[in-house]
Amino acid sequence: MNAVAQILRWPKAATDRLRLALWTSDEIAAATGGVAAGTFQVSGVEMDSRDVRCGDLFVALKGEAMDGHRFIDKAFANGAGAALVDRAISQPHILVNDTSIALELLAKVARMRASATIIGVTGSVGKTGVKEAIFTALERSSRGSAHRSIRSYNNHVGVPLSVSRMPSRSKFGVFEMGMNHAGEIASLTAQVRPHVAVITTIAPAHIENLGSEEAIADAKAEIFQGLEQGGTAVIPADSPHFKRLRAAAIAAGAKVVSFGTAGHADMRLLDAIPDANGGSLVTAAMGGHRLCYNVAEPGEHWVANSLCVMAAVHAAGGDMGAAGLALAEMGGLKGRGARQRVPVPGGHALMIDESYNANPASMRATLAQLGHTPATRRIAVLGAMKELGDFAPAFHAQLSEPLLAADVDYAVLVGPEMVDLARELGKGLASTLGKPLHFAHCENAGEAIAALEEYGLAGGDAVLVKGSNSVGLSRLVAHFGAREG
Repeated sequence: MNAVAQILRWPKAATDRLRLALWTSDEIAAATGGVAAGTFQVSGVEMDSRDVRCGDLFVALKGEAMDGHRFIDKAFANGAGAALVDRAISQPHILVNDTSIALELLAKVARMRASATIIGVTGSVGKTGVKEAIFTALERSSRGSAHRSIRSYNNHVGVPLSVSRMPSRSKFGVFEMGMNHAGEIASLTAQVRPHVAVITTIAPAHIENLGSEEAIADAKAEIFQGLEQGGTAVIPADSPHFKRLRAAAIAAGAKVVSFGTAGHADMRLLDAIPDANGGSLVTAAMGGHRLCYNVAEPGEHWVANSLCVMAAVHAAGGDMGAAGLALAEMGGLKGRGARQRVPVPGGHALMIDESYNANPASMRATLAQLGHTPATRRIAVLGAMKELGDFAPAFHAQLSEPLLAADVDYAVLVGPEMVDLARELGKGLASTLGKPLHFAHCENAGEAIAALEEYGLAGGDAVLVKGSNSVGLSRLVAHFGAREG
């Protein structure tokens, strides 16, 4: 039997009889309490006119500084099928009182009509990568019937937008949830209502707003409040806040599945061996079973992430084999570990793009990985870590330790917050091999580009670029990535 015949004989599911349109005008009007002008169907939902594709519903959101209604003509020029608006327009639309509230109502109906198994993901570090890996595993095993939030759409706008995009045919939905303050996850998880709630790790990200890691753990644990009855909480067994997270999950009525190296972990690491391509060969145990799989992404943090992914896929009733293949095939995401070879004198330099986000835990993890990366010279371009408040000086100064441990040859420190690290390195500290670490302190990404150009990249160099997104180090990655060989 050939491949086409096998596909045609694939067992049919009840959802196969559902229509393919994402929303009709009548459904949008009923969900939002709005009034439809025209009869139409839409195939997607979008809030940015630049990203509108043919057949999308453009949601004209109003913010403090921007009003999406200004971009309605551009949205229709890009192919929008209709718009969700708070004022009448000449094109097909749904008229509502408040477009932000209407989007949340649309998401509520999308969640209600779907029979999908829903996975919610949060955590201080690694949530986007873990979300993508879970999605890739479930999409593979469900014949493309998995849905997820794209990019880092994890806030009060991104979550309802992502949920409203979920087709009624979906068998799985994977949604990322982020926060800056206590109470935000509680609001988001009430919209997502996951069957499986995942916390990747707890680290001092956003500590400026929350004051302590314990408070961060409590804020992340709000995700359990939205769990469906009989749901599962997936939590890090190695976290010093494990007992706190476990107690919160149990209080919410959840079954708890833990992952990590600890002896009590349900998904427990037995061994991780570096492979020739920079990733790892992982052996783990769950119950009476052993799992062996490859992780394409380098670093010990991705070994831990893989255990989280496996635990979540198992809790969701997914295919563990597909999860192993997803981890083996995943490449780094833009701004979150993507690797590219940059043409330079003498050959190519490896550029590791971690420019989207940074906190003390992720800085240490990526610097440790840089230290294990074969290179003629190791260069670190480090942007300031934001939202650390009064803790910022100490956390920045403490980066001297992982920098020296990674045997870095040259560091470019970017942002005024990096003055404390510059002061620490200025004491003439040397690496474990006795080699001095040369550095430059720059105010912004433009100065960092000039400093790295002056230093001069050469064949065999490995360059880590990491910082909070607002520092703008993606400009530096784009600058050097645009070089022609």
